[in-house]
Amino acid sequence: MVRAHHLLAVAFMLLGLATALPAQAAEPAPAQTIWRLLDYVAVDYAGAVADGRVTSESEYAEQAEFAASARERMAELPPTPVLPQLQAQADALKAAIAAKASPVEVAGLARALGRDLLAAYPVPLAPTTPPDLARGRALYAENCAACHGAKGHGDGPVGVTLDPRPVAFSDAERARQRSVFALEQVIEQGLDGTPMVSFAHLPADDRWALAFIAGGFAFTPGDIQAGEALWRARPDLHALFPNLEALTQTSQAALEEKVGAHDAQALLAYLRAHPDAVMPKANDSLAIARAKLGLAVKAYEAGDAKAAGDLALAAYLDGFEPVEPILKARDGGLMTRVESAMGAFRGVIGQGRPADEVRAQAQAITGLLTEAEHALSPAAASDASTFVGAFTILLREGLEALLIVVAMIAFLRKAGRADVLRHVHLGWTTALAAGLATWAAATYLVSISGASRELTEGLGSVFAAVVLLSVGVWMHGKSQAGAWQLYIKEKLSHALSRQSAWFLFLLTFVVVYREVFETILFYMALWAEGAHMAVLAGAGAAVLLLSGIAWGLLRYSRRLPIGAFFAWSSGLMAVLAVVLAGKGVKALQEAGWLDVIPLAHVPSVEIVGLFPTAQTVAAQAVMAAALAAGFAYNALRAGRKA
Repeated sequence: MVRAHHLLAVAFMLLGLATALPAQAAEPAPAQTIWRLLDYVAVDYAGAVADGRVTSESEYAEQAEFAASARERMAELPPTPVLPQLQAQADALKAAIAAKASPVEVAGLARALGRDLLAAYPVPLAPTTPPDLARGRALYAENCAACHGAKGHGDGPVGVTLDPRPVAFSDAERARQRSVFALEQVIEQGLDGTPMVSFAHLPADDRWALAFIAGGFAFTPGDIQAGEALWRARPDLHALFPNLEALTQTSQAALEEKVGAHDAQALLAYLRAHPDAVMPKANDSLAIARAKLGLAVKAYEAGDAKAAGDLALAAYLDGFEPVEPILKARDGGLMTRVESAMGAFRGVIGQGRPADEVRAQAQAITGLLTEAEHALSPAAASDASTFVGAFTILLREGLEALLIVVAMIAFLRKAGRADVLRHVHLGWTTALAAGLATWAAATYLVSISGASRELTEGLGSVFAAVVLLSVGVWMHGKSQAGAWQLYIKEKLSHALSRQSAWFLFLLTFVVVYREVFETILFYMALWAEGAHMAVLAGAGAAVLLLSGIAWGLLRYSRRLPIGAFFAWSSGLMAVLAVVLAGKGVKALQEAGWLDVIPLAHVPSVEIVGLFPTAQTVAAQAVMAAALAAGFAYNALRAGRKA
């Protein structure tokens, strides 16, 4: 006789209310039925065999029957490349039961097969929103209490007349083996050989609400209180439940292996009573990152590398990128480590690495995100840290643009072409105005996505790097005073025609707007944290320092001999071209335009555009080689003329 568990609403069926149900319930998917049979074996086999001996003949027969049924039903599954492996696992489970293997071994085989089955044939593993538990309690009282009892003890007025008796949801040992997902599956499909019928006619949200209610009877109010205190005091535990799917999939027995029996019981008591606690809040970007990392790992384990790659990218753009500015201001080193780890995560997915390696990389990122949570907490904020963040952000972002603009202004002054200076000034002032418009749009009209930001930075950097390559090689060629004088006489008027002047405007606009765009997004994040006076003070100090640097460079450049000026300028352009090449490729990787191949032994040095990926290193190497070739050609040509 099959033991019943979850005899929901059988009283109404016995009382003749079954006519209220649809004439035909939808047939459950074969994978779901097989999973339910495997879950039953994983939980109940311990009641049939102990120490290699059968302790209950009827129970043992059920386990063998269910394992055989699961294997037979695999013939109904759509063919996939992993189906033969699943069938082999099912055969191994049948053999273990026939050999009266230990309950631990059989449960391990059944659960492993169940996980692999759902990975190959996915089904909804959680509700899309937190269940309405008030609705769940009403449904339980209406449909379930008659059999399972008002408190879930299995002692309802109809249940006491049944043989076998309804399962007691309050049975602590049995409940610790059951996940909410397992409960929902029985509610949806019913249980063959028992009065437990399918409740597939109920909306999915109602079934999930019932499952959460049934899964909470084994816990006491004291457990719930202890779990709440633990959840609030231990932010690191949040990584175990990044979303509802993690909560519905986790049994107490599985959680005990990670946090111990006492904490596992308290945590599940609280989270099943308050499932909304695991939902990412609107402003909790790191929770979004964790959730999408988890989904990426599951998609990869299911064999869908493309979906895993998309989810990994979304974990960065939707989850981490929004908090990157403020984290960069508070702990730039941690920000770089998270960014690099997320790039490496996309890289191992793209390279088709083993699932264990992908999972390990995701776990490493989760640990870094926990560190980021502490760094971003209100307790970590101070006026001093905000001032330093505002100061360093503007100084760092502004210095690259300043060097390029100052070099162009100095060049035009040396050339005696003050009439073209207005195009350069128009370029950087227009870029500032465009930056203010970007701030207004991002504040009042639209939300600038992470992908848009990275594309803007990436394409702007690559454009500027290519232009600086040509400018650097050209300036190096004019570092000989004689070459410069000849150029002045023969080509300057042509080279600085109206078309070239507008090209200088475009270059100035792109390099300045790229920096202004990123700086504004950083400052918006800092401003939202409060301490407005500290932000303004930091920005003001950076502006004063940049102004002093600009004044000093322009003053010094006037005193340099023409040859030395072009030699120094060409070197500066070359360095900036290499830096921007690395930064541009990295930004395009973060936007998902380029793949990521991690390099384990390359450090991340943002100030020089060096990042531990093959693409960024290759871009800088190509740029450096092109510059070296251009400089060598200039030297060779100068030698021939001499």
